[in-house]
Amino acid sequence: MRFVVIAILAVWALALGQFAVADQAAELIYRNGVILTMNDDQPSAEAVAVRDGRIVAVGAEADVLASAGEQTHIVDLAGRTMLPGFVDSHGHAYLIGLQASTANLLPPPDGEGRDIASLQALLSDWAADHQEAVSEIGWIVGFGYDDSQLAEQRHPTRDDLDKVSTDIPVIIIHQSGHLGVANSRALQLAGVSAATPDPEGGTFRRRGGSREPNGVLEEYAFFHVLSQLMANFDASDNDALVVEGTRLLASYGYTTAQEGRAMGESLAAMQRVADSGRLAVDLVAYPDILEVDAIQPSRRYSNRFRVGGAKLTIDGSPQGKTAWLREPYFVPPDGQGQDYRGYPAIDEKTTFDAVDKAYANGWQILAHANGDAAIDRFIEAVRLARARHPGVDNRPVLIHGQVLRKDQVGQLKELGIFPSLFPMHTFYWGDWHRQSVLGPERAENISPTGWVLQQQMMFGTHHDAPVALPDSMRVLSATVTRKSRSGRVLGPEHRVPVATALKAMTIWPAWQHFEEDNKGSIEVGKLADFVILSDNPLSVPPDELADITVLETIKEGITIYKRPGPPGPG
Repeated sequence: MRFVVIAILAVWALALGQFAVADQAAELIYRNGVILTMNDDQPSAEAVAVRDGRIVAVGAEADVLASAGEQTHIVDLAGRTMLPGFVDSHGHAYLIGLQASTANLLPPPDGEGRDIASLQALLSDWAADHQEAVSEIGWIVGFGYDDSQLAEQRHPTRDDLDKVSTDIPVIIIHQSGHLGVANSRALQLAGVSAATPDPEGGTFRRRGGSREPNGVLEEYAFFHVLSQLMANFDASDNDALVVEGTRLLASYGYTTAQEGRAMGESLAAMQRVADSGRLAVDLVAYPDILEVDAIQPSRRYSNRFRVGGAKLTIDGSPQGKTAWLREPYFVPPDGQGQDYRGYPAIDEKTTFDAVDKAYANGWQILAHANGDAAIDRFIEAVRLARARHPGVDNRPVLIHGQVLRKDQVGQLKELGIFPSLFPMHTFYWGDWHRQSVLGPERAENISPTGWVLQQQMMFGTHHDAPVALPDSMRVLSATVTRKSRSGRVLGPEHRVPVATALKAMTIWPAWQHFEEDNKGSIEVGKLADFVILSDNPLSVPPDELADITVLETIKEGITIYKRPGPPGPG
């Protein structure tokens, strides 16, 4: 009898609780549009209600409108499409701010960096228009040049940049973020000369027949010279990069941003910006496990910021030909033999120790591994760490996996490694991979989403900005069509349906970040994080996906970005 009474009281209390919630009016109701929820149990809805930054009702318009009160604001979507806000599977919010604040050297369609002469003009024009910035930091900086897209089909050199200035240090950053070029003054300030040895995990490219650096810098050689620039940034400069980077991400529909390799200064800047209440989006950072001593991950945001785990970089860039491959590059870079396979950024012991450290502490570990040799090493490191630390649930992540082999995909599934892939490469560098990096056969399988789906695995897709602009619709288009700049379909068996590609930008990366209970789909109880698009991705022709426009980005019911101009298709 006592059990029956307790059960009745429990049901009664639950009913009262439901009535109390239902009795509170919604603050916002979105209606009259296409609402794609990313929830398999309720894929679409006619309306969504929001209160206190969370979703309180989803479903038929009449049912949702029942939660309205006198003060409820009804938002007319006017036929536009609403989805959950995009979750950044991998990017660099801090460095996106650097991209947004320097000379844009990207090739078309994102910039005008077509040849070396245009790079020189863009740098000179930027310096003329930003004299205060040049005076403050003492450098001329450009971001995003791509040798594969330049008419000369080569990297610029120190001599090319000396034509911009011989008095002011000049540095330009390759679109991959793993290489760069410095002029003679920048090399001098960094103490780089013919007598300077190559650092471990990096290369100073040399002038033919001599040891004199030609200005092209790979990996840790590049980071060494870049550090000379970054040393000139004060706290306000670093804070501004965080603000500008997260603002640009919001303009492409991202409500959760990632800084996928935080260092000391950038980590401090993110914390300061958060503490001052200037983060419009959630920002999760992964400090470099080899560079940052005190890593304190948390699953909870404080002022929209948290540290999610740690980052490890095992190799470099395939388009820059510094990724570590098992088989040689199709066309080796200048100065390398036909057996050149790239190289690891760190040695085996460093890799194994870092992954073991993450498991020992229960930290999530993100590993940058582009080449299949680097992926082999990461897989082995995880295998060893799991054996030493059984029961650790840290959802390790493979970042990029460009040259992921089919036999490796099954190992990822076995070890619980989440693949955050980079199919946007098919557009930007697909032709380059076929012609120069991997050759026609291997290039077909870059970012092999088809093999991942065959294993019934979740995956994330990312932009890796500032490697490219954080263009969410370009990510979607490339994942669905796999069309290169020339229009060639690269690996048609790896094309995925639009609905699947959208999950790889919403609910699956939310799971990657341990946030699937709060984000990634439009469901009752989750955060009211939305993006409003000009068109429905499920109904436009696949070749038009990249033309869809982000019209509005909403974080917890508050608009944080609205595209200027009248609403409607872009």
